[in-house]
This record gives sequence, structure tokens and C-alpha cells, in this order.
Amino acid sequence: MRNNNRFYLKEYRKLLRVNSTTPERVLWKYLKNSQLEGRKFRRQHSFKKYILDFYCAEEKLAVELDGEHHFTIAGFENDTKRDDLLLMYGIRTLRIENEHVFKNMEGVLSLIKSQFKQKVVPE
Repeated sequence: MRNNNRFYLKEYRKLLRVNSTTPERVLWKYLKNSQLEGRKFRRQHSFKKYILDFYCAEEKLAVELDGEHHFTIAGFENDTKRDDLLLMYGIRTLRIENEHVFKNMEGVLSLIKSQFKQKVVPE
């Protein structure tokens, strides 16, 4: 069975894209069309049973925007379980609080870029 974008999650992923949160819409403006150092990001990309806010396959990097429910005990436990599973497949998770998207977009983009592996530029 494939791990990425499982068919049974297709409609739910589409629904999440249509009903994305304001922080997701704002960050997507900076990530779409390979604007961030040429890296292609997908939004609402599924891996196994989880749907990632943003995913860069080239970097094996998931970017998750966290709102209030992530700061509960149950939310933290769910996030930890999910992040551990992703890491087993080599996918790193970068968690960013929603408010940082509004208060410090430059810092958010710098943080994401800091997770990129160095690209070798041919001479």
C-alpha cells in the first residue's frame, strides 16, 4: 500500500484546502510555485493516515501550523505520535505557532529555510 496521498483521504484533503485557516492561506502565498529557494511545497499532503499542512518532498520536510488545540495534553500527545511516525520514514516536522505567521513572517520563512539541506551548485 502506498504511503503518500492515499485515495480514501482525497476528498478530505480537498476540503481542508478549500477551508484552510487564515495562517495557512497566508503562509501558502510564500510557499506556492516554488517561491522559497526553489523548493516545491504541497499543501494538505497526506502521508499514511495523517494530513500534513505543507510538505516538501525534496527536503522530506513537513511544516505544521499549530493552533490552540495543539497546546492541550491530548494535542501534544497526538503531535508527538505523528511526528515520531513521520521521522521513522525520514520526514522531519517543523512546528510553527499560528501567531508567528502574523507577527514575524520573515522569521518563519528563515526558520523554514534553515531546515533545507545545502544544494550543490554546479560550476
